Amino acid sequence: MRLLSALLIAPVWLAAQTAPSAPADTTDKKAVPPPPPPPAATVNHLETTLAGFKLSGFAEASYAYSGRSLGDTAIVGRLFDRLQNRFTLNALAIVLDRPYDPTKFSAGFHTELLVGQDATMIQSNGFFSGTGTPVDVPHLYVTLNVPTASGNGLQFKVGRIPTLMGLEVLETYANPNWSEGNQFIYVENFTALGVSVETKFNNHLDAQFRVINGWDQVSDNNSRKSLMGRLGIYPDAATSLGIVGFWGPEEPNNNTANRYGVEGLLWRKLGKAAVWVQGDYGKEQANALLPDPSKDAQWWALGGWVTYDFSSSVGLALRGDYVNDENGARSSFNGLVGFPANTGQKFGSGTATLNIRAWPDAVVRPELRYDRSTLAAFAGKKDQVTFALAVAYLY
Repeated sequence: MRLLSALLIAPVWLAAQTAPSAPADTTDKKAVPPPPPPPAATVNHLETTLAGFKLSGFAEASYAYSGRSLGDTAIVGRLFDRLQNRFTLNALAIVLDRPYDPTKFSAGFHTELLVGQDATMIQSNGFFSGTGTPVDVPHLYVTLNVPTASGNGLQFKVGRIPTLMGLEVLETYANPNWSEGNQFIYVENFTALGVSVETKFNNHLDAQFRVINGWDQVSDNNSRKSLMGRLGIYPDAATSLGIVGFWGPEEPNNNTANRYGVEGLLWRKLGKAAVWVQGDYGKEQANALLPDPSKDAQWWALGGWVTYDFSSSVGLALRGDYVNDENGARSSFNGLVGFPANTGQKFGSGTATLNIRAWPDAVVRPELRYDRSTLAAFAGKKDQVTFALAVAYLY
């Protein structure tokens, strides 16, 4: 679903990156000879050596400030924008991709190398995790396509693949807002290692089904696999609905404590505006983080986004989210995200982001955000206001 979300968002945010059309030729073409053909475009060495491969990527840097920081080093509850009062190199990404042909037996390949502080936040167990190295490979998979009568093919993906959950993706330039929302951080996984079977039945329906080691696990932390599936429904070109379900044991050395739940994501295009609504529900059996580890934990969350483009150069994105972590199972993380260990809290945020695309291939994103919790988690207070400025360049 993250890939779908990025495809839905990218045309809105990156519209200014499209080269403008050439001005109309006002000369009398009957009176002058046609111009000579343009010289052949330069082909880079990689494309010459590996025919069909595409090299792309992005670079991003930022600054974030909160008057209520944790030890003047971390902004409580945050992920990629967690560093307080610092200029940060968030990410330098190199993406290598070779698409498959859905009409015949074919194979494709996709990988992303991520360098920067963002990489330290998404490292999976068994893959750079715990090394302190600001490097990760969030995508690394091969796609095998089997042609079908519909012409859309049946795809088998094998490797480390992005999650099916949520609107927001790891590549923050493709999200409506710069900072990641609470649903992305607390109730979704980032990546998974396993096998995915996917197909598009027609213009109105597609599906994905996955068998994975677990949520953000490269090396499985128990001896059973987890399942995740998605059904995509597209009534018309301006509407989509994605429904995701998940099930499987996620706790270390425990094959019986299953985590399961459901998510729905609705998108609607309304002229220059777009609206998303996302709801999540999850439950985990015999949760080890609870005071009584024999008890089950549950959580639910609701979020909404509205975007509007004032022009091809300036757009506004608004987001509101709310998480009810009834037992503290999803937010009792000491360390990087900063919330204290707890037996339950309710928290949410409101965010406004300007997306300025006045420079070709770049986006500048000033952002104002308000967070609130039922815990006094923000320097002894229950709320905080933060400001951030991020700049990304796409190549």
